[in-house]
Amino acid sequence: MKTLWTALTEPNRLHIVELLRDGPLTVGEIVQRLGLQQPQVSKHLKVLSEAAIVEVQPQANRRIYQLRREPFQELEAWLHSFRRLWEERFDRLDDYLQDLQATGQHTGNGIEENDV
Repeated sequence: MKTLWTALTEPNRLHIVELLRDGPLTVGEIVQRLGLQQPQVSKHLKVLSEAAIVEVQPQANRRIYQLRREPFQELEAWLHSFRRLWEERFDRLDDYLQDLQATGQHTGNGIEENDV
């Protein structure tokens, strides 16, 4: 996971990933769309490749890059664990607030029912 984060924290690499989200591209197409020099794009693609975020398919004298699904599936699973944790916490908070309301301890407007 750390390698994924490290690779994606650089803005140009993140832009490359966003471009590749729509489908495979050649190095030349990425260069055109980002407005960077070819050596810069190649360097970023090398980092993304070493992080196993992209894969390359040579085709004649061109190299076509595309995203790999696995790193993003792992990221989704990791984020899902946090989502479950927060949902459980919100459920407990909701239960607590319903208990408070049911016991008449608080009306929600800052005025206790006994004060009215």
